[in-house]
Amino acid sequence: MTIIPAIDIINGQCVRLTHGDYAQQKVYNNNPLEVAKQFEEAGITRLHIVDLDGAKAGTIINLKVAENIASQTKLVIDFGGGIKKLADVESVFNAGASIATIGSMAVKHPELLEEWLLEFGADKFLIGADVLDEKIKISGWLEDGGINIFDFIGKMIGLGVTNIFCTDISKDGAMKGPSIDLYKNIMAEHPEISLIASGGVTTIDDVHQLKEIGCTGAIIGKAIYEGTIDVKELATLNLKP
Repeated sequence: MTIIPAIDIINGQCVRLTHGDYAQQKVYNNNPLEVAKQFEEAGITRLHIVDLDGAKAGTIINLKVAENIASQTKLVIDFGGGIKKLADVESVFNAGASIATIGSMAVKHPELLEEWLLEFGADKFLIGADVLDEKIKISGWLEDGGINIFDFIGKMIGLGVTNIFCTDISKDGAMKGPSIDLYKNIMAEHPEISLIASGGVTTIDDVHQLKEIGCTGAIIGKAIYEGTIDVKELATLNLKP
């Protein structure tokens, strides 16, 4: 199981939202590079960067943050938020990110995603499925995607994608535990995917439980910043690839 700390960016700062609400944001550090270096020093190897400004605006805004982190750490970075066209994907990779995270575009324009998969390979993409009551939400969680999580994942599998992370918006930032039942249901219906859990992870026990049910990774944000999970303890657990 891969532990993936999250750095969410608004105005170049490291923030966390509650339930995806931009009005409920808390700034944890105005220097994301400093945070990333702390993760690396603790033994973490992966990093999930979300350009929240970009997700809301529909265009990449905070790519410089990823570029700085990629150039000054050895972390394997996935970056998402505002990726809309081939040139955006290329710019993400040119900035040093290893993986492009695609959410809204996979829902709205799967035909473009298919082109990108053919161009770069499926292993270069992580598909984000953000859900509320099992329905996909897009555009920074502000719009209804018009499809449920199970059908959406089925479509992604049809395109050859198996690397998917799922965020339950009702759990995200709430510090009340992850959506274990939702993940069990997803993996029961689509056992061929590699599912990364996101949202609500609060304790080390949550991480162990996610591993036990078959999740291949966990994206963890607020729990690290609030200190309910020690990032050094995460790194020393035998959960890394």
